[in-house]
Amino acid sequence: MQYRGIAAAPGYALGTAFLLQEKEIPVIKQNIAAEDTGAEIDRLEKALCQAIREIEKIQEETRQKLGDDKAAIFAAHIMLLTDPEYIGNIKQKIVAEAINAEAAVKEVTDHFLNMFACIEDEYLRERAADLRDVSQRLLKRLQGIQSVDLADIAENVILCAHDLTPSDTAQLDRNKVVGFVTNSGGRTSHSAIMARSLEIPAVVGLMDITAKVRPGDFVIVDGNEGTVFINPPNELIEQYREKKAQFIKRQKEAKKLVNEPSITLDGTKVELVANIGNPEDAKWAVANGAEGIGLFRTEFLYMGRNELPSEEEQFEAYKTVVTMFGAQRPIVIRTLDIGGDKELSYMDMPKEKNPFLGYRAIRLCLDRPEIFKTQLRAILRASAYGNIKLMYPMIATLQELRAANQILEAAKQELASENIPFNTAMEVGIMVEIPAVAVLADQFATEVDFFSIGTNDLIQYTMAADRMNEKVSYLYQPFNPAVLRLIQGVIAAAHKAGKWVGMCGEMAGDLAAIPILLGMGLDEFSMSANAILPARALLRQLTQKDAQRIAQAVLKMDDAKEIRDFVEQAVSAIVTLR
Repeated sequence: MQYRGIAAAPGYALGTAFLLQEKEIPVIKQNIAAEDTGAEIDRLEKALCQAIREIEKIQEETRQKLGDDKAAIFAAHIMLLTDPEYIGNIKQKIVAEAINAEAAVKEVTDHFLNMFACIEDEYLRERAADLRDVSQRLLKRLQGIQSVDLADIAENVILCAHDLTPSDTAQLDRNKVVGFVTNSGGRTSHSAIMARSLEIPAVVGLMDITAKVRPGDFVIVDGNEGTVFINPPNELIEQYREKKAQFIKRQKEAKKLVNEPSITLDGTKVELVANIGNPEDAKWAVANGAEGIGLFRTEFLYMGRNELPSEEEQFEAYKTVVTMFGAQRPIVIRTLDIGGDKELSYMDMPKEKNPFLGYRAIRLCLDRPEIFKTQLRAILRASAYGNIKLMYPMIATLQELRAANQILEAAKQELASENIPFNTAMEVGIMVEIPAVAVLADQFATEVDFFSIGTNDLIQYTMAADRMNEKVSYLYQPFNPAVLRLIQGVIAAAHKAGKWVGMCGEMAGDLAAIPILLGMGLDEFSMSANAILPARALLRQLTQKDAQRIAQAVLKMDDAKEIRDFVEQAVSAIVTLR
């Protein structure tokens, strides 16, 4: 039987199914006497101390196995267990409602998880896994429940679970667990990120794979295509053994390209840069040969706290990333992209019927210039230390762009009057994620230094289909001819005006899309760090002329699947001939 999910970590794995079925921790709400609430808080404090000690142990093991950047995930877990808002609300509920600690933990956690569930941004939405992981650990300590120790698995297996927490994933022994599959999760979940670090093939979001597989079944995990096979025929097993051998060979070759330029066989140079969500991600980007940062999401500075970040705090975060890459490498910082779908407890934001098209990103920033200017000042100050480029998200009109630039100019004047250094020639660009901007790209190109095409939103807005809605997810088509023509138009308009164009959506790291985008003339490809080396290896096997021929051919086609299949076949033929 074959099942399709989300390709979370590349590679191929073949092995015996190990079914991990941790039961949901039962929480019974109990009323306690008012005079006993102090003792209940003491019980909570004891459980918190135990949980923190466990996480610190996992953190150290992860540091030794994967490095500081991946161990930082658990620093975030410890921060949650010491967070005044999260823990404070639990304690307050125990006292105010005179209930047991378990019930208070569950109710407060559920409240925050519901908030995360409404967030559109996949990266931020997946951070709910951290909170769920931490809360489950805390409940286990309160109830004295022992966790399953995944390090004790005695044979090479395919781990099958409803979900894997970051703590679970960190404890996996890759000599024993050769792959994993889960019912839930996405590409940006911490378990997926760590699976890529551990180089364990993984497929997530399979909905009900734990109901389909039985312990001892033979399972194939295709982490490239997002498919899982249960008890496949011998011919397919042999095919995948060969695929696995070839994949391992290609991976070894790709790792030799960490310090090599991203250049085609006929000398066309492009930039392969990384998307990051915080300074820790930048370390992983450097290790994977990123030539800079094409999208620095700044929302992490605003989430999981009780107040807005200060200018100084933001400045230090931006400066940290610049320092990692050096003075010349480009660092594209996206200004705050938060709003109706990303609630912050300390900001009074209206409830909206359609927050994805509502009060968010640049719209919020222009309405609250004091918040916006603080961030702009921090970015400008950091620009004195390297090649920072500023990018506005969710721009829809030229008037919005001009209004944002007016606030930027005011921030520059303030810094100049205070004798604070900044790069007066810092480049300023916009994300092209709204079709209206793509259509008028020629007009916008005269007022910006660069474009960065945000394909995740551009595709869903062009196709009028919510990419998170399973009922219409079939319409989320990166290779749809309408989407490709919009992209082509944006690149052509920018180049005519002498401006460069990047792309920071998932499409930029799709190996089937790269030849098309290269052929259209895309200058910069920004992707997840683990996609950089495979992309570089592909680019170095193509010529610009190859890519132009492919792009010209697909722009005449009328079907997304036909286009993807054509590109894959064309590239395979080119690489085979060489």
